[in-house]
Amino acid sequence: MTVPAPPESDDDVPRFLSELGVPGIVDIHVHFLPERVLRKVWAYFDQAQTHYGTAWPIHYRTPEPERVATLRKLGVQTFAPLVYPHKPGMARWLTEWVTEFATTTADALPTATLYPEPDVADYLGVALAAGARAVKVHVQVGGFDPRDPLLRPAWGLIADAGVPVVVHCGHGPIPGAHTGLDVFGDVLAEHPQLRAVLAHAGMPDFVAALDLVRRYEHVHIDTTMVGTAFSSRFAPLPADWPARLADVADRVVFGSDFPNIPYPYAEQVRAVAEWAAADDRLGDAFLRSALHTAPGRLLAL
Repeated sequence: MTVPAPPESDDDVPRFLSELGVPGIVDIHVHFLPERVLRKVWAYFDQAQTHYGTAWPIHYRTPEPERVATLRKLGVQTFAPLVYPHKPGMARWLTEWVTEFATTTADALPTATLYPEPDVADYLGVALAAGARAVKVHVQVGGFDPRDPLLRPAWGLIADAGVPVVVHCGHGPIPGAHTGLDVFGDVLAEHPQLRAVLAHAGMPDFVAALDLVRRYEHVHIDTTMVGTAFSSRFAPLPADWPARLADVADRVVFGSDFPNIPYPYAEQVRAVAEWAAADDRLGDAFLRSALHTAPGRLLAL
């Protein structure tokens, strides 16, 4: 089957999904946060010229109900609302907040987050026992070493639960104190059963990310911001990227970073569609897997 024409706009995404024959997108990398926290995140991106050397206008700067409605209009069937702390004492109440958010938002799955602190195994264990379907770990924003001994029981809990952990551990958009796929590789070596999702496909170290996918049978990459015109300015993909995906195609899962993206959602869908069209070993089967089947399997839908 020929890959459908990529969507030209957000309004065109449902047409694309219909032609592809999937009931909707399963987005493993979406952010919903308490209002006061989200405002601070947006304020940070408003100063992106200082932080990152480029403007980063938030494309979906709308009230929470409107953002949920936007996802539904796009054809997003299910999403993982990810939260993350930047200091101690935040992870517990962020996890409690997002658990409550998921109970009142039919399309959202309960998730959790963590920080290296003495009670991490307590609140994470409660969240996993209550049915958290994913965990978010943001090494760059948190500024912590994922190999911190305080996190050892947490990694064990996640591995034992078999839930995916979406980990921002790459150097993109700028390096952090403890970013680097080699650093997180040490965590995987100690916990090889982790169902780790390398956020942003390890941006900008895409080849190293694929090496970890091949080395560990449960490791995946997500598509978040990968291959878009915006990201390609500072983190271009290898020219043979589609070919590199061919042997690990079932471990590529769709993520968008909605709402904190500086372009329309359709651009991410289009990027993935272009990879599929560029290599005959990918095609529409890869698209259905990346957009729906593979993230759905990870999230136990």
